[in-house]
Parts: sequence; C-alpha cells; structure tokens
Amino acid sequence: MEIFAALGPPELWLLAYVIALGAGVIKGVVGFAMPLILLSGLSSFVAPDLALACLIVPTLLTNAWQALRQGPAEALASLKRFRLFLIVGGAMLLLSAQLVPVLPASVLLLIISVPLVAYAGATLAGRPLRLPPRPGRAVEAGMGGAAGFIGGLSGVWGPITVAMLTAMETEKREQVRVQGVMYGLGALALAGAHLASGVLNAQTLPLSLALVPPALLGIWTGFQIQDRIDQALFKRLTLWILLIAGLNLLRRAIVSF
Repeated sequence: MEIFAALGPPELWLLAYVIALGAGVIKGVVGFAMPLILLSGLSSFVAPDLALACLIVPTLLTNAWQALRQGPAEALASLKRFRLFLIVGGAMLLLSAQLVPVLPASVLLLIISVPLVAYAGATLAGRPLRLPPRPGRAVEAGMGGAAGFIGGLSGVWGPITVAMLTAMETEKREQVRVQGVMYGLGALALAGAHLASGVLNAQTLPLSLALVPPALLGIWTGFQIQDRIDQALFKRLTLWILLIAGLNLLRRAIVSF
C-alpha cells in the first residue's frame, strides 16, 4: 500500500518500531507516557497528524491491557473509586477546550509545565506533597477539575492524574490499573474524535495497526519489570518521568514565546 511509504525507507520503519517498543516498555513500568513518546518520536520524521494517527490504535489496545490486567472486576472497582475525578475532569475538559483559540500555545504549555516540574522536583528533593488515600470529595473533584482544565487546553491530562495518584501513595499495581482505566476511556474518545476528523481513516489505520506488535511487546516487557521493582523505586521512576516530561514542555513553552 502506498500509505506505508509515508514513513519513508525501511530504516525509518525500524526506528518507528523501536520508538513504539520503548514507549510500550515505559508505559508498562509506570503506566503512562506512551502517546507523548510516540508523538514526539514519530513527528521527528513524519507530519504531526500522521504521527497522531499512528499512535491511536497502539494506545487504545495497551490501555485496555493495562486496565484489565488484574481482571474486569478490579478495573470496574477502580472506575467506581475515581468516578468523581473522571466526571468533574470530563466536564472541565469540555469547558476549557473553548479557550484554546484564545490562549497562545506558550501560555498553555506554561500552565501545564510549571506545576508539574514544581511537584516532581520538590518530591524528588525530599519535600513531597502527600494526600490521604481517601482525600475526600472536594480534593478529588479539585484535582479532577485541574486535570480536565489542562487536558481541554492541551490534550495532556495524564501528568496531573499521575501526580494525584503518586501524592496519594497509591500502590503501584492499582496506580497502573487506574491509569489504564482513565486513559483507556480517553483513548476511546480520541479514536472516535479522529475517525470523525479524518485523521484516522482507511489509509492511516494500517499504519497504526502496524505499530501494535512492538507496542504490545514493549508493554509486556514493562509489566515484567514493574512486577520486580518495589514501591519506592516505582514512585521514583514515575517522578523522574514526570520531571523530564515537564521540563520538555517548559522548554517548548520558552522556545515558543
């Protein structure tokens, strides 16, 4: 198919597979960052809209595996536990999306990156923000609102979700499962939105499907690593990835001013 030429010669296909594999490994270990890695990696040699199309199916399937790894009952329990976060976050996402034409990209990136870098940096430096395991409806709604507000502006709400779960000292398996449930719902919405927008279509769907095997192999490998590390190392790895992601977003904000 001609569309497979869009990624270029075989060496670029190999690079795309390596990126998908690496993104899967990191997602399997800490539960997030696959779309960020795939989008930033693939868009270095293909158009951003094509990179977006490529990540949709791998993201959807890896989130489903992540959410259901301990079984449907556990996934449903996680969904029920964080339903307020999801409801408020979804509502704020719809509202804040209307601000996108008004606010410049540099401001959006600063809104995301500054709190993220501050949280991850302070926690790694030994001054953590801690929330109780059951923080109460007001705190959960507030965090959901913040995540949804930022998500509507930028499409990035994962880091705020991870920051909340980490501050709640959520056990690693539950944290990864909860992320799978939350991001899985988001991935379904993303797929539907871009079937409607035309980004995911009969020509780009085969490219997205082609990246599924390395992504699944990667997340399986990441799960094996996650099972072998303790809670303290899991939290530290999560914080370092949050910090790196935040610094990258901050860099982009400064460059775009």
